[in-house]
Amino acid sequence: QVQLVESGGGLVQAGGSLRLSCAASGRTFTSMAWFRQAPGKEREFVAAIRWSVGSTFYADSLKGRFTISRDVAKNTVYLQMNSLKPEDTAIYYCAGGSSWRSNRAADYNYWGQGTQVTVSS
Repeated sequence: QVQLVESGGGLVQAGGSLRLSCAASGRTFTSMAWFRQAPGKEREFVAAIRWSVGSTFYADSLKGRFTISRDVAKNTVYLQMNSLKPEDTAIYYCAGGSSWRSNRAADYNYWGQGTQVTVSS
């Protein structure tokens, strides 16, 4: 059975850093991505990575602060978050799918349960 499990969320001060992990089991994906959703907001694309070669792309507003990477042997994707801001507070979700360079949640077929990231000012 396909399963994605996020970890690494928590409380951090503004300006700090945090690294999220997403361990996938059951299969590999063409692309894996991170989305986030704050209370009362729509689910927002963060970053994606092509599994085979590690090519990445980011939401324009986050590029430069966030970095997505993967460990092929562990079938795990990471999100390194630096210079965190209170507006980054959200539940962060890991997703997998067969599309490439998609920032649409509907193009991802598998989702984790999410991990909470809270940034204090």
